[in-house]
Amino acid sequence: MPKQQEPHSIQAWSLINRKYLGKGIRVKRFRKPSRCQIRNRVLLAVLMANDIKLSQLAEEISVSSRSVSAWVYEGRIPGKKNLDKVCQYLGYPHHILFNHTVTSTSPIICQPSSSRFMRRTLTRSPVSNKILTGLCMVHDLSVSDVSEWMDIHPGTFRKWLHQGTLPSASFQDRAEQFFRIPKFILFADCILQNEES
Repeated sequence: MPKQQEPHSIQAWSLINRKYLGKGIRVKRFRKPSRCQIRNRVLLAVLMANDIKLSQLAEEISVSSRSVSAWVYEGRIPGKKNLDKVCQYLGYPHHILFNHTVTSTSPIICQPSSSRFMRRTLTRSPVSNKILTGLCMVHDLSVSDVSEWMDIHPGTFRKWLHQGTLPSASFQDRAEQFFRIPKFILFADCILQNEES
């Protein structure tokens, strides 16, 4: 007389458990931070104004996403080869995108949620001063906020953003004091455009 098999062997139970119960518990390998500290505000500003994700930049220049994150959040300067690739891809010289003074003395800020107001500013009309626009996005500032705090007319600030107007030396000084970034970086788009023409 053949031996009867048990209706459910241990192997059968393990298969059932793996199939149904094992899917309920998933532990993420990395915890996603809700707020990140930013060291290189200028690089992040250019990326935000051009709507380029960190992973997209990494893919375009063939480096890891971790490397690009280190450049933005830790203020690391890439090696010569990658520095040239980033500068060529984004269209700025290295002393603008990776200014050692800015990354080492700049206040460490926490990235807020993306600014809906500045997103609307980008979509309504073309932006000529990408760095200044991107910095407003990084800090989540509206045009009226910046205008009030810098004591200038909102229309004047919009001209700086949309028309690429280079302000007078006194206004450049105010912007430099407000953002704590040298004026040759804040208005690099205007300066580079004037040099080309």
